[in-house]
Amino acid sequence: MKRGHLRLYIGAAPGVGKTYKMLADAHGLVREGKAVYIGLIETHGRHETEAMIGDLPIIPLLTIDYKGHSFEEVNVDAIVALRPDVVLIDELAHTNAPGSLRAKRYQDVQVILEHGIDVYAAVNIQHFESLLMMVKGITGVEVRERIPDLFLSQADEILLVDVTPQTLQERMKQGKIYRKDKIEQSLNSFFTLTNLSSLREVALRQVADEVDEQVYRATKNVVEDPTRLQERIMVCVKLNGNARKLMYRGFRMASRLKAKLYIMTILDRDEARLSKQEAEVLRVIRESGTSFQAEVLIVQTSKQRLDKRITEIANEKRITQLILGQSARTRWQEVRRGSIVNAIMRDTKNLDIHVVSDDI
Repeated sequence: MKRGHLRLYIGAAPGVGKTYKMLADAHGLVREGKAVYIGLIETHGRHETEAMIGDLPIIPLLTIDYKGHSFEEVNVDAIVALRPDVVLIDELAHTNAPGSLRAKRYQDVQVILEHGIDVYAAVNIQHFESLLMMVKGITGVEVRERIPDLFLSQADEILLVDVTPQTLQERMKQGKIYRKDKIEQSLNSFFTLTNLSSLREVALRQVADEVDEQVYRATKNVVEDPTRLQERIMVCVKLNGNARKLMYRGFRMASRLKAKLYIMTILDRDEARLSKQEAEVLRVIRESGTSFQAEVLIVQTSKQRLDKRITEIANEKRITQLILGQSARTRWQEVRRGSIVNAIMRDTKNLDIHVVSDDI
């Protein structure tokens, strides 16, 4: 069965008009004779969005009972049985209620696409996995609902719904985004001009990079030129809270350079002897490897042989870009014992090393 067509509406922040634009386009499809249904739309009480729904038919949501509470989720089976030409699904990064067949709403969308049904879906840029630390640095907020960046590459069309930060603030003041009791707080926290400008820049850059990647995939030769240097990136992470920052940095670099990505961590003892916190970081490393389509290397060696093992693996995998973390404590140790960077550079060739400061 031919896979359905995926169109993503992406915005830099809530209130830019993603859902409104998606509904407007849906009405255009109906005028062309297409069977368009709403799988799920979140209006958040916005009157203009509610009015735009109009007479578009709505597929009833699936009710899930869990511990005495009822939750409503996208009814994938009903959509597949109805087989519309296009289905609209909002809030793509949403986590489904416990007891659902799939953990995330984007996974529901993947199933619908596999049944040959076109999907129009909306999401904000801050919900993409690799931007977690960047968005946290901009807004001070750690986004909990996230989707893997690789889902973005599955989109057949990407529409960036964009408005200026000043326009977005004006919409907020007019009560078009949140309730009146939340306006002042939002304008002084997430919806500052600085935050909105930075998020808009991130959205523009992320979408531009993805479009470049799609053009590259569509035009590259089937047989790669063997004389062309193929970038290979390896991220070396420790089992601490900085691991995610380094992995996201490596993924973004690999995406832009069309490079193979490796994630390596070195253990100085058996996994069974790791602390609870270390074991959780190791789980995240393995999970990120799957999400980023990276090869995860778990290496056991002593701390004294750390630079030698990194060098050996870098040479073995023909790494061209190496990403390391560096804390203040490590910098002080380098003054006394010499730099691990210098040790690696002595025994490698054609290797660029990027040292990223730790947050901890």
